[in-house]
Amino acid sequence: MNKVHTDLAPAAVGPYSQAVKVNGMVYLSGQIPIDPTTGQIVEGAIREQTLQVMKNLSAVLSASNSDMDHVVKTTCFLADINDFTAFNEVYAEYFVNKPARSCVAVKDIPKGVFVEVECIAVCKD
Repeated sequence: MNKVHTDLAPAAVGPYSQAVKVNGMVYLSGQIPIDPTTGQIVEGAIREQTLQVMKNLSAVLSASNSDMDHVVKTTCFLADINDFTAFNEVYAEYFVNKPARSCVAVKDIPKGVFVEVECIAVCKD
């Protein structure tokens, strides 16, 4: 098991790794809309926050020798299910391969953000 870390995505906000590589697969922890250059939550609504989450996922995937096209499963958490359509519009721009997915509304997401996404991908090596 190899831990993955990149400064191009926010550091973990708890006792976990950004991702872990095991047997040709990479398991990414949930990413929230923190700008890794400032350490701050991205301002804006669901679209802006989803865009930052996608950038963070992409950075961790790249550090894992993978990419968005190699993602096989995502789990998406929304603070408000009414954001589902706007979330999907941004999500669809990044996941053209349409991996398997679960998307649920939850009571709270860390730091009061609107969205969190985790994923599982195949490594390219």
